[in-house]
Parts: sequence; structure tokens; C-alpha cells
Amino acid sequence: MNIPGEIREPFDRLFGEMRPKLHRYCARMTGSVIDGEDVLQEALTKAFEALPDAGPIANPEGWLFRIAHNAALDFLRRRAREKSFSDEDPDMIVDPANPTVDRQAAAAGLHTFMRLPVAQRSSVIMMDVLGYSLQEIGDMLGTSIPAIKAALHRGRHRLRHLADEPDDRPVPRLSGAERLLLDAYIDRFNARDFDAVRDMLADEVRLELVARTRLNGRKEVATYFHNYSQVKDWHFVPGFVEDRPAVLVRDSDDPAARPSYFILLAWQDGKLLTVRDFRHARYVTDGADLLVL
Repeated sequence: MNIPGEIREPFDRLFGEMRPKLHRYCARMTGSVIDGEDVLQEALTKAFEALPDAGPIANPEGWLFRIAHNAALDFLRRRAREKSFSDEDPDMIVDPANPTVDRQAAAAGLHTFMRLPVAQRSSVIMMDVLGYSLQEIGDMLGTSIPAIKAALHRGRHRLRHLADEPDDRPVPRLSGAERLLLDAYIDRFNARDFDAVRDMLADEVRLELVARTRLNGRKEVATYFHNYSQVKDWHFVPGFVEDRPAVLVRDSDDPAARPSYFILLAWQDGKLLTVRDFRHARYVTDGADLLVL
């Protein structure tokens, strides 16, 4: 796509600056840091495609949030259709700031946000998590201030009740075969035996270095392992991210610290088919449900 440099360059910078904040919104709208990144990438692609015909954009930040909001609604509609049911209506557009409520909302887990109807969820996230004003929210989401106030009141009230409920979700588990593959990958990586790691790759392996690049095939992906061999700031441990098996990455100088990012792996017939590495998108761990094995 041919976009003049004087238009593209400032928006490239804006996309980079806004990416963590947009992800916080998308993750809480979808209930998943991983799905939130997918929605964010979709939104940025749509924004990039719209640039040539957008004309002067008076409020680029608000423009981006509107695109991200609509992308999140599209995702929720697709998921509702796939499940053939939903307890919320993605089209539903259903008080003064309270510091205690604000802290409660900002601390709420992604799973908790998903129990709010969409309009309440988006309003609470925009004001209590991201700090936007009623007017800014109305401009970004195309919603009236009375509707936002009503959604905030109901959403905050619901969050107060949800905060007192126990989390009774089952602990995720790995099958024996899955654990063996994950442990083998991590052990070889931590030992810096990258030749042994490469032996685990499928010929058609695909790798996404989130927010940076994509690589395809064993030859291209080999450069990824070379880059890891040049740095020493990582130590891998097995775990889960939102019930998905994952490589959790800790700072090698502080092995007891919370993982700073993670890597998702997918296998086929005992070979590594896809790698999704969030090293350059560490904002994704904000609010992530991480479990170290």
C-alpha cells in the first residue's frame, strides 16, 4: 500500500506509542491478553488500510480507539456465533469518579471483566482503567454521556459484587505427552543447545515475534535462535497463560520474579509447528493469568 511518508511516519510512531494502552482495552474487552493482541493487530491493520482515504484526523488517538472498539465488538460477535449462544448483546449500549471503585476496576481480572455486559465493560475500562473522561469516551465510542454514566454505574455496581465471589475455575492441566514436549523444548533452550532445539522444528514451522516480524520455514526461523543465543536476560520455565500451555520467561538475574513475557508453542506429530514469542510485546503480560508449573 502506497502511503506518503509524511502521513505514514507519524502514524507509525502513534501506533507504537498507543499499542500498550490499546492492548489493555482489547484484552479486557475480550477477556484474554492473547485474544486482545489478535484484536489489536486486526485494529492496527484496519487503521493502516484506512489511512489513505481518512483525510485529516483531528483526534488520532480517539480514531484509533474507535477502530479498536469496533474490532473488539466484531471479535465478540464472531465468538458468539461460534458458540451459538451468548449471555451478552455486543450491540447493547446500555456518577462521579470514586477512587475506591476506580482501584477496584483497575485491579479486576480479565475473567471478571467478561462477566460485565459489553457497554458496561467498555465504559468501565475506558474511565476506571485507562483514565479517559466522559466526553472523551463519548467521542471515541460514539455514545451519549447519559448512556456512559448509566453503564458506568451498573458496571461498577456489578464489579463490587463480583469482587467478593471466589474464583472456582479449575486448575489447567497438561497431558503427559504435552508436558514431555514442553519440558524438552525448555530444557534444551535453557542449556543453549540450539541445534537440539532446531531438531524439534517441523519443516513448515512458522514464527511470530509479536510487534516485530514473522518468519516461515526452518531456514528463516533459525535466525530467531541465533538472536536468543546472543543475549542472556532470559530463563524459561513451563506454565500456563490463560489455560494455554506456554513457556514463561523470567529475568535470568531474578528467577523468582513474575515472568516478564511468554512464548506460545503449537505441535503437530511431535514437531514444533508454530512459535508465538511476546518478547517485544511485554505489555501483553499486564493482567495476564499466569501459572508457573
